[in-house]
Amino acid sequence: GGQEMRIGRHSASRGLHPEIDLTVPPTDPGVSRLHAVLIPELDGSWAVIDPGSENGTLVNDKEIATGVRVPLHDGDRIHLGAWTVLTIQAL
Repeated sequence: GGQEMRIGRHSASRGLHPEIDLTVPPTDPGVSRLHAVLIPELDGSWAVIDPGSENGTLVNDKEIATGVRVPLHDGDRIHLGAWTVLTIQAL
């Protein structure tokens, strides 16, 4: 399996350097420093978990529960913050 990928904003003061860094302008004010984590599954697919972001995470327009692994499929859309959208593409 691969390694998990953290989604958020880097923070030098907190030593946070997420693999998917959403700090780049225009900065989405709704994205938490550690907003969500993509977790590789054994079959090669991905799951997403929201460890407790301030504004929550939506998968295909449905809010996911904090701390619950949600399986992802090709074409799924993950909404973070005010306007950031990540689209899952199968490898």
